[in-house]
Amino acid sequence: MTETSRARVTVVVAARDRVRTLARSLPRHPRPVILVDNGSSDGTAGFVRKHFPDVQVVEAGADLGAPARNLGVRLAGTPYVAFADDDSWWAPGALDRAADVLDAHPRLAVLGARVLVGPEERPDPVSEAMRDSPLGVEDGLPGPSVLSFLARGAVVRREAFLEAGGFDDVLFFYGEEERLAVDLAARGWGLAYVDDVVAHHRPAAVRDPRGGQALAARDAVLTAVLRRPWPVVARRSLRALLGGPGGREGLRTAVRSLPRALAARRGLPPAVERARRRLDRAPP
Repeated sequence: MTETSRARVTVVVAARDRVRTLARSLPRHPRPVILVDNGSSDGTAGFVRKHFPDVQVVEAGADLGAPARNLGVRLAGTPYVAFADDDSWWAPGALDRAADVLDAHPRLAVLGARVLVGPEERPDPVSEAMRDSPLGVEDGLPGPSVLSFLARGAVVRREAFLEAGGFDDVLFFYGEEERLAVDLAARGWGLAYVDDVVAHHRPAAVRDPRGGQALAARDAVLTAVLRRPWPVVARRSLRALLGGPGGREGLRTAVRSLPRALAARRGLPPAVERARRRLDRAPP
């Protein structure tokens, strides 16, 4: 029996123009691995096919953003999928542990891991927020309940991910996880943080901080339009407006996507909205 046939978890990596970081991170991933090339112009697809022939390469043909991961999930032949970025990887044994947890908790759709950042391996603030979630531990879940997560530190149940529609093509990056999280919860799935499943992240220096702020503001506003009450939309829009040049740019780009977001808008079940409000009130 091959390693792939025994596997319960497929690693899906979406990347664009990151040959150098992929050369360092791809050897660290347990197989099987699917790389979704997000419209690279630096020869990423050919490089990976040549140097990592055991990695399945899918060429998206354009920069799809976070929804590029959906392509990899659909192709995965395992019940669980772990996401990684070009500059992140899973600790040895982490995905076996994650699969054991998912096997033991059939309502669990998303397992949020502890993400350690940089060579000093400091905990990612999002991981710490999930660890300290005010939602507590629900029955049938292995850790604190959450309603968002870090994609690079998440293992998902493939069935649940596809049932909820995967990552939203109204959104792009920097906050794409929240809409998926609340939709999974609305369907009765659970999401939980598990501290002993570990991923590593070695980010390069931020190349365009204003661009990142704009994307974060854009997706925060659009996520609210897609699923949250109008007062939440107003608060997030005001926050973007007062958030400096990056926030204002994000609000401007959100306006261009409003028709699509409004067409897909629907409310959340009251229990999910109440839980999301508790997280909104939690200290950042």
